[in-house]
Amino acid sequence: MDTCCYIAGAGEYSGHGLPMEGDFVIAADAGYARLLERGIVPDLIVGDFDSLNTMPEHPNILHSPAEKDDTDMMLAVKQGIKLGFKRFVIEGGMGGRFDHSLANLQTLVYIAQQGARGVLLGRDACITAVKNGSVGFLPGATGYISVFSAMGVAEGVTLTGLKYLLESATIRGDYPLGVSNEFSGVPATISVKNGTLIVTWTCGPEWLVVNSE
Repeated sequence: MDTCCYIAGAGEYSGHGLPMEGDFVIAADAGYARLLERGIVPDLIVGDFDSLNTMPEHPNILHSPAEKDDTDMMLAVKQGIKLGFKRFVIEGGMGGRFDHSLANLQTLVYIAQQGARGVLLGRDACITAVKNGSVGFLPGATGYISVFSAMGVAEGVTLTGLKYLLESATIRGDYPLGVSNEFSGVPATISVKNGTLIVTWTCGPEWLVVNSE
């Protein structure tokens, strides 16, 4: 598996694992402290450090003003995009303030719009965004999976290998048609022809297979 950009925030941690060898690790503000707790020194630290409350001692820091349009997590993602990464894993991006969790869902959509793929890890769920493409899940996946339209209308949505199937359906952002589906133990695929989907599931990131766009 190719390397990814692993970004650490200050929210809850999923317990699904640490960065792999070769991954580029970015700490978003107080995510730096969370990494140090786990014995990990990031390659880059970004943020305004209002959460960390101090300027860390590190050779590679991108210090931003407190009053800015981008969240610290978005700043970290933009740095990863600039470095050419196509895979992002975001830890510590949920479980704190709800507005920041929602902002991180929007950040997943931004990643998908850049032709990349991000996975947001939480204690009870994993989340990704899919634009005009598909993701698959390995056989043996268990638990719940839900699919939402991220931006208005998503057309040509097809779900295979799940308890409830869809074929070239339209999912709208104002109606939760795809909530609370279930894995059935066989390979599963979620695809969309025109639009962006938010996909959440409960069995962990190791079951996800990113398919070609």
